[in-house]
Amino acid sequence: MGTIISVVNQKGGVGKTTSSVNIAAAMAKFGLKTLLIDFDPQGHSTEHLNVTKTGSDTVLEAIKGQPVKSCIVPSYLKNLWVLPSDLRLGEFNQDSPEGRQFALKKALGEDVVDSFDMILIDCQPSLSLLTLNALTASNYVILPVQAEFFALDGLSQLIVTLKEVRAKLHPKLAVLGVVITMYDRRNNLSGEIHSELEKSFGEDLFKTTIPRSVRLAEAPSFGKSIFDYDKDSAGAKAYSELTEELLVKLGYYEEEQNDK
Repeated sequence: MGTIISVVNQKGGVGKTTSSVNIAAAMAKFGLKTLLIDFDPQGHSTEHLNVTKTGSDTVLEAIKGQPVKSCIVPSYLKNLWVLPSDLRLGEFNQDSPEGRQFALKKALGEDVVDSFDMILIDCQPSLSLLTLNALTASNYVILPVQAEFFALDGLSQLIVTLKEVRAKLHPKLAVLGVVITMYDRRNNLSGEIHSELEKSFGEDLFKTTIPRSVRLAEAPSFGKSIFDYDKDSAGAKAYSELTEELLVKLGYYEEEQNDK
């Protein structure tokens, strides 16, 4: 049975798609059969990996009843597949939420989940019906947070939403961790945000921080993960370490391996 993880933040520009793509790529490089679901109408994960959609076969068709496996396409990376998206996915948010909160979970089914070791969902940057579907389909969530002044306010709102989802729809949903993105060690504010998050989340805050990086920003325009665009960059090192850290949390690796 594959593990399903949503990468969620209702605020845009926090490195959500960058994290989704590069964590998925790292998992694939570690030998885990991985599916990345682009669940954002902007389709940035699809574009980041330069995935060519087959006709109109996207995640929208999948949640409308078309077999998911007919919509999944391979990426250029071994062990990494993508369920692509485009702007038409926004139509789903116009539907009545009644009875539609589990459309993605129903679409995936046991056969798809059993076909992968890891499934990552890159969520829309809003608390929408799409995001709700991602949460009800997931085992865990990762919360990327930019190292900036208003980060804590947005995160507090998101935590309240997660509690409501657990109470009403999915009691087993768990936070895998909070990850700080666009971190600048030279900036006092970054250090202050890190300290505040550490107080609030303790062990739920990932030790690894993702640096502010030009190379990370450039990689999508070349259709590559950071590991294939610049494997020696600080961004590549950070996402590799973050992925190892979360796999330790999930029990895939022992702590000793993570420290090597």
